[in-house]
Amino acid sequence: MTTAEDASQPLPSVLAGPLLRRLSSERLLFWLVGSRPLDMQLVLQPDGQPPRRLTINDKRRRCLPLGRHAYLHLIDVSLETPLPQDVRIDYDLRLADEGGIADWAPHLLHEGSRRPGFVLASTQRRLLHGSCRRPHHDGPDGLARADAWLAERRDDTGQWPAWLLLTGDQVYADDVAGPMLVAIHQLIQRLGLFDEPLEGATVADSRALYTTDTAYYRRDSLLPDVTESNDLRKRFFGGARKPIFTSANASNHLISFGEIIAMYLLAWSPTPWRLVDIAEPALDEPHADIFANERGIIERFVDDLPAVARLMAHLPTLMIFDDHDVTDDWNLTADWEETAYGHPFSRRIIGNALMGYLLCQGWGNDPDRLADPMEEVATLLDTAAREDGWLPAEPHDVFLRHLQRFQGWEYQIPGTPRLVVLDTRTRRWRSERKLGRPSGLMDWEALSDLQQQILDAPSVVIVSPTPMFGVKLIEVVQKLFTLAGKPLLVDAENWMAHRGAASVMLNIFRHSRTPGHYVVLSGDVHYSFAYDIELRHRQHGSKIWQITSSGVKNAFPDTLLDAFDRANRWLYAPRSPLNWFTKRRPMRIRPRDPDRAEAGERLWNGAGIGLVVLDEQGRPEEIRQLDARGFDVVFPPPRQESD
Repeated sequence: MTTAEDASQPLPSVLAGPLLRRLSSERLLFWLVGSRPLDMQLVLQPDGQPPRRLTINDKRRRCLPLGRHAYLHLIDVSLETPLPQDVRIDYDLRLADEGGIADWAPHLLHEGSRRPGFVLASTQRRLLHGSCRRPHHDGPDGLARADAWLAERRDDTGQWPAWLLLTGDQVYADDVAGPMLVAIHQLIQRLGLFDEPLEGATVADSRALYTTDTAYYRRDSLLPDVTESNDLRKRFFGGARKPIFTSANASNHLISFGEIIAMYLLAWSPTPWRLVDIAEPALDEPHADIFANERGIIERFVDDLPAVARLMAHLPTLMIFDDHDVTDDWNLTADWEETAYGHPFSRRIIGNALMGYLLCQGWGNDPDRLADPMEEVATLLDTAAREDGWLPAEPHDVFLRHLQRFQGWEYQIPGTPRLVVLDTRTRRWRSERKLGRPSGLMDWEALSDLQQQILDAPSVVIVSPTPMFGVKLIEVVQKLFTLAGKPLLVDAENWMAHRGAASVMLNIFRHSRTPGHYVVLSGDVHYSFAYDIELRHRQHGSKIWQITSSGVKNAFPDTLLDAFDRANRWLYAPRSPLNWFTKRRPMRIRPRDPDRAEAGERLWNGAGIGLVVLDEQGRPEEIRQLDARGFDVVFPPPRQESD
């Protein structure tokens, strides 16, 4: 990790980016954060053609203040002359008096290149996908592995994926390492990120939050000490232990909008790390030991950031949230929603994270669909800039209430095959009988919208952050905890957990006018697997492929996952009577065995990122995991049938 620059020195003009977002031949979206409003010129040069130069004026960008020295640049360029497909297109963003990317961000260039570049694929048949990038997981980063893989194919543009799909948990707002939180607070101060008052908390505002003696490893104690808030603290901050799968660590949960923005900058760019110097705060001995261990892991995370930033400067990237982008168990049950949204402090925490998602992830997926919330947040941020860097309390709360009710986070990308990205978090099918039961991941109306989107398409790729078809044994364990009234202990959310949502989803697959071939890309679970699925009662050989890649920088406990894998194979063998007690009877599911696993193992446990190659009919020709340790894991077609 580099030493912090002298605070008296000028800030870098570009703090993070450019990130390539949704790209097409006629329209290009770039995401960038600068320390000041930037005058830029975009240079585009397709292979074998002369360069095109476009001034990035106010019609081609939106510049939003995030603090005194932080400005979000949302660059949106429409092109009168379409760009060519399937060729490399070099690009540059030139700043007045500072030159191009090679001058102010040389880490974004692959060796031997003078500029970064991208490819506009004519089909969507090659896809990189992954989820769950936890900075303090003690392991390598799958995005850095993907950059190395792409660098090896720098001149072979036919191998470049059409999209990098980040399918959830791009940041962990609810599980932050102590050293990362120290860096966040230093960056907030260095950039003057906006402050805010905090209603319902034991601290008056965000400035007090950063300096309180409970700032590190003790944030679960910040809620008011009354009966109602004791229950809220237990439900929201979760210090709830999860002995079956994992232990939630919400003691450093992000709270303020400034913390959320700083987290994104530190997660996606090496440049902000030059502005901070992690020093251990005053901690008791147990927390000091945790801090020391986490600091080494975070330093290794920072070492990989140039490669991560380089990848996102070369591949157009689409994103969708899952729970950790906001908070663990986000909208898991109706009871959870009633509790979390019923208190102003927890409502603000959730809203700030969603506001950060809108600005840093959501906009680049479909800016037209998000035009209304973007106008509202722009007004809020402009007001804060005029009011000495403070977000005004009432307009802030009003906007967050609107944002939490917003419907429109899902989106689709036309092409071959059609790409449909689902929101499985904010349009849930709530249990009417018992508010503590897990909600369906999408309600009836959202599922009906999905059906309309895919009618008459010959094939479709669906991004569902949570697998539609998961490991049966784990789903059964989640069901048992739900019946015992403890769904929060095991993250009991899967497509089969809610009878109504499961039934409608399966009926969509069986509909005569929906696609014959479905590829479902998922993450969430912290291990990777692939299933071939056939519908038992539908003609024309309709098939589904459930392909799960998780996590980019996370993993399941090895011993526990091995136990689940072996028990699942034994209990749910093809002729096991237990198969008749599941909701998947209309389907025949055949797992693919990863080629590097031991005999019979079906779940791959290791950080990395998935690569899927589809044929002309939208069927997988190749399914592999680019393991972050430097090798590939292939999932060949199954040899034996399962349920």
